[in-house]
Amino acid sequence: MRNKEIAVAAVFLMMSILCSRIWAHCQIPCGIYDDPARFNSMLENVQTIEKSIKQIESLSTEKVQNWNQLVRWIDNKEVHADKLAETVTYYFMAQQIKPLDAADDAVREKYVREVTLLHEILFNSMKAKQNTALKYCTKLRELILQFRQSFLGE
Repeated sequence: MRNKEIAVAAVFLMMSILCSRIWAHCQIPCGIYDDPARFNSMLENVQTIEKSIKQIESLSTEKVQNWNQLVRWIDNKEVHADKLAETVTYYFMAQQIKPLDAADDAVREKYVREVTLLHEILFNSMKAKQNTALKYCTKLRELILQFRQSFLGE
């Protein structure tokens, strides 16, 4: 009986840890949204990815390698790429972009444009995570600004 209680407690603890990683927004219908703040956060994530890439490139060319710092910058780049992906997935796609049910061509066009932009942001955040090409940061900024313009109507 005691082993069963320990196993249940261990599973509960693991689930708590895994669920705490979802930071973008709760998934209850609270109605508390700050879309401009999300866009600012996304752009800050891109800026952090870009800085991380530059630091990785710089540290990689030094004669005496500082492996600790190099690993920390790589991890930082990946964390911010993941944050960007989580905002796209859990905030915008799961909560803000509602499944299309309108027959209106303009509504359909906006929906397709925004879902396509979100998918491109997600794809490019993955590419930024996989390598150190700054072109993905440039592309991410462009896509985020296009999405912001479409979503907020700026």
